[in-house]
Amino acid sequence: MQLFTTAEAAAYLRLKERKIYEMVAEGTVPCTKVTGRWLFPKAELDQWIAASLTRPAGSARAAAPAIVAGSHDPLLEWALRESGSGLATLAVGSEAGLTRFAGGEAVAACMHLHVLDDIEADANVSVMQSRGDMQDAALIAFCRREQGFLVAAGNPMKIKSIDDVLAKRARIALRPEGAGAQLLLLALLHKAKSSLDRLASVGPVCPTGTDVAQAIRVGRADAGIATRGVANAAGAGFVPIVWEHFDLVVRQRDYFQAPLQALVKFMTDPEFIARAEEFGGYDVAGAGSVRFVA
Repeated sequence: MQLFTTAEAAAYLRLKERKIYEMVAEGTVPCTKVTGRWLFPKAELDQWIAASLTRPAGSARAAAPAIVAGSHDPLLEWALRESGSGLATLAVGSEAGLTRFAGGEAVAACMHLHVLDDIEADANVSVMQSRGDMQDAALIAFCRREQGFLVAAGNPMKIKSIDDVLAKRARIALRPEGAGAQLLLLALLHKAKSSLDRLASVGPVCPTGTDVAQAIRVGRADAGIATRGVANAAGAGFVPIVWEHFDLVVRQRDYFQAPLQALVKFMTDPEFIARAEEFGGYDVAGAGSVRFVA
């Protein structure tokens, strides 16, 4: 996450520093205070600017790029290609993908969110309900998928839970801040009354589940969170944790355009269903259904 100081935020917004402080006092600009200093997340500033944009009457909003931003998923990546949708993926994590979508930088976002106090909760819907910049958005089910700990084949460390990861000092590959898998890890640590600094984490951060599998394969890590489908493809061991919703967020006006319609139609195709079974760890019974409309 890129953070601006007050001076940097003023320069970015082309305002005086005094004006920035006034806006902070009024609570009208996104910011956070860390060790006595005000910091301004660039992504939040971009979203704030886009949300407050006014247009002349009759002026249309610029079309979002043909990009699906957010969480990485091998079945989604395959479906985008095989459906002929013409959509590209940008794996930046669930929260970052939603931010890009809200800012008009992507035509859709894919996400699997988790809250600290309940890993079973349907956080995707609750987040959509809580955001004020999703008035014309819809949540489309892509699948339910099984998340867990990836481990070396045969699970040589006999890892069964987060308690084992902590007790055995297993080297764990982390995911980016705001990624769904990282949110799940934080929820597991919260339940275990522990924290990230108690883990034997290794770098660099793994952007996708495939990167976690690679870190384990070469011996750089002992475990990391990813899907059963990734584990099966990599020949890695898998310790199940939870089934989660993996959804697409789209604007209602874009949903009826050719690229997204091609994808949604393909999500009920027998070829798609067969591929999900081949990957393993997917439930696509509800694929394409509308789970929430703002």
